[in-house]
Amino acid sequence: MPQLALDGAALRYDDEGPRDGDGVPLVFIHGWTANRHRWDHQTAHFAPKRRVIRLDLRGHGESSGSGARTIEELAADVLALLDHLKVDRFIPVGHSMGGMIAQTLALGHPERIERLVLVNSISRMTYSRGRGLLMAVSTLVPFKLFVAANIQRAFAPGYPREEIREYIRASSATPREVVMTCYAAMRTFDVLDRVGEIRTPTLLVHGYHDIQLPVAQMLRMAKAYPDALVRMVDAGHELPVEKPAELTAALDWFVADRA
Repeated sequence: MPQLALDGAALRYDDEGPRDGDGVPLVFIHGWTANRHRWDHQTAHFAPKRRVIRLDLRGHGESSGSGARTIEELAADVLALLDHLKVDRFIPVGHSMGGMIAQTLALGHPERIERLVLVNSISRMTYSRGRGLLMAVSTLVPFKLFVAANIQRAFAPGYPREEIREYIRASSATPREVVMTCYAAMRTFDVLDRVGEIRTPTLLVHGYHDIQLPVAQMLRMAKAYPDALVRMVDAGHELPVEKPAELTAALDWFVADRA
């Protein structure tokens, strides 16, 4: 399995599909405590006809390394991988924290972004006073309970409990230092006043039942984008695994329609 050695980390990744396939490569970026397999459905669909790249972010999944203290550090890792693979232009598809990374790439390197896809993501973390207090207190509880509480609430009501427990177990395997530093990086992430600079066509796919990053916050972001389309799905925050076929269909339509 290929990996890229970076300063203090080794990134595991998959690079699949024809190099001369349809369009520029799709680059899938997972969210907090997740891994590249969140994108299994999308990879299986797109890889037969175009190049698809996905990675485990540092400290996540099968990648080693300590947690990044800023979203910019994670974006630099993704860019280093793409430079290593000699990928110039691409379409980043980011879920949650991965969407924050994708926006950072679009702002820092607009000449390399063909289109942009954000799944259950936002440009600024915003809390009411009550929720802010709750989030602060939650970091003081035992680590596994902290992770379990966050993953549990990420799924829409009715999602199979046993499957949620599997995702909780997988997320809890992420080192505590990685979980907490990336959590802090997300809480301070704020590019809402800058996303108007992103002129590339953008697709925002969001779950109606997302209480991690609520719809109202996504819509506030959408209004700031010059060229954004919004697609709502009957799902929670973990849309790539809750409704994988619907997400894949939205991506397929966007890539084909905006070609």
